[in-house]
Amino acid sequence: MSAVTVLAATLQDVLVDAADGLSTPSIDWAGIAPNLILMLGGVLLLTVVSVLKRRLPVWFPAVWTISAAVAAACAVVPLWQRFTDSGPESLMAGAVGLDGFSLFATVEVCIAVVFAALLLSDYLRRESLDAPEWYVLVLLSASGAVTMASANDLIVLFVGLEILSVAVYVLTAMHRRRISSQEAGLKYFVLGAFSSAFLLYGIALTYGATGSTNLADIQGFLSREVVTQNALLLGGLVLMLVGFGFKVAAVPFHSWAPDVYQGAPTPITGYMAGAVKVGAFAALLRVFVVALGPSYRQEWQPVVAALAVLTLVVGAFGAISQTNVKRMLAYSSINHAGFILLGVLAASTQGTRAALFYLLAYTFMAAGSFAVVSVVARTGEHRQSLEDYRGLASLRPGLALTFAVLLLSQAGVPLTVGFLAKFYVVTAAVESGFDWVAVIAMLTAVVSAFMYLRIVATMYFGEAPEGVTAPRIPPATTLAIGLAVVGVIVLGVAPGPVSDLANDAVAQLVVAAP
Repeated sequence: MSAVTVLAATLQDVLVDAADGLSTPSIDWAGIAPNLILMLGGVLLLTVVSVLKRRLPVWFPAVWTISAAVAAACAVVPLWQRFTDSGPESLMAGAVGLDGFSLFATVEVCIAVVFAALLLSDYLRRESLDAPEWYVLVLLSASGAVTMASANDLIVLFVGLEILSVAVYVLTAMHRRRISSQEAGLKYFVLGAFSSAFLLYGIALTYGATGSTNLADIQGFLSREVVTQNALLLGGLVLMLVGFGFKVAAVPFHSWAPDVYQGAPTPITGYMAGAVKVGAFAALLRVFVVALGPSYRQEWQPVVAALAVLTLVVGAFGAISQTNVKRMLAYSSINHAGFILLGVLAASTQGTRAALFYLLAYTFMAAGSFAVVSVVARTGEHRQSLEDYRGLASLRPGLALTFAVLLLSQAGVPLTVGFLAKFYVVTAAVESGFDWVAVIAMLTAVVSAFMYLRIVATMYFGEAPEGVTAPRIPPATTLAIGLAVVGVIVLGVAPGPVSDLANDAVAQLVVAAP
């Protein structure tokens, strides 16, 4: 018998023994149906347009994307009933969690996808960029955000983060005729790679200190044991905070946001402000508040408090110093991230609920605001200056009114969803003993209001330059703006049903059955 034959037989025996020792986890396909719909929706869309590209109407990719998002949101309904009846579950050997928190965040991501598809439909035709790849990447990135929101394991969370991030990097740089888009994509990619490295190293240190990457196991270990290598765990927490801080644009990890928001195609900017924030904050809440909160909140709360204060102040004062409206809204997004960090800082059930409600509110406000910006910017997106909004109320009264409503909601004016969102997170912070942070938040809200009122005043009290024509508002964009305004007003006047759902959306970790 030759040496090769002996080696082959030995290798075969080893593989058979290894296979006998493997335990393949059962997969509950129904439990991960929303994520599957988004992911397979992107893959199937790419396949269909590759085969039938010349036979498909131009509206097909947008309608497909909206249908996939609506189907994923509808798939949440039976899962919500299942959660209500049976409580939270651990799926796929503890890698994925099924609870109200993940389901509520999934619906928020689906809403962001619908807005993105509506805006892209008109934007791509206007810019002569009509291509299905945009919609494919939006669906794939959405699946990454849903994975982050439902992850019960740090490795699964990191995989979801990369799926989300890589797709958005490409979307940011996809406008091939705008050098600012490609520059923004490159900057986002480089800094995003650094943040991913920090997060991955933090996961490694956390694993070294606790012996597991499963969040439920980490929570149980910290509740039972006194970690002797405390510096190792604290180092892991700090590095993970840095990674998450970049994704939510928290100061001092925010430097990418103004440039990327300005350079990215405007529909993608609105999508980033919604879906990316939902995925990142959902992961942050799941790791720090749920897994690490009961045992280690006193160690990380001071750091998060400092991040929240810096984010609130820099976002507010940075916005009022800008003259480019997209950069104004970028700094406004930073300020909103500071408010959502109040929910994280509270490290309570009420804080988590308030953060989820704020993310939903901001998804509507950001999508509608960037839809108006896209209309005013026109072909080539050259009209982004505050002066380009002068006299908009005389050219397009309805557009100016809707933009004013969206801006006032972001400022926190009563009878809009922005007021309730701010009220909920500030209340949660106060009840957790962080009164001073809540006071700073309210002061920065006053400062931010100056920026919002400045835009409104420019639209209503300025005169449109001679020769400037009214911007065209395409049908799909009109629908997106209308849905955003309706969402802002309805959620502000009658928040009860959605608020009740947010109250039930509690993040819970369940140890996987052996």
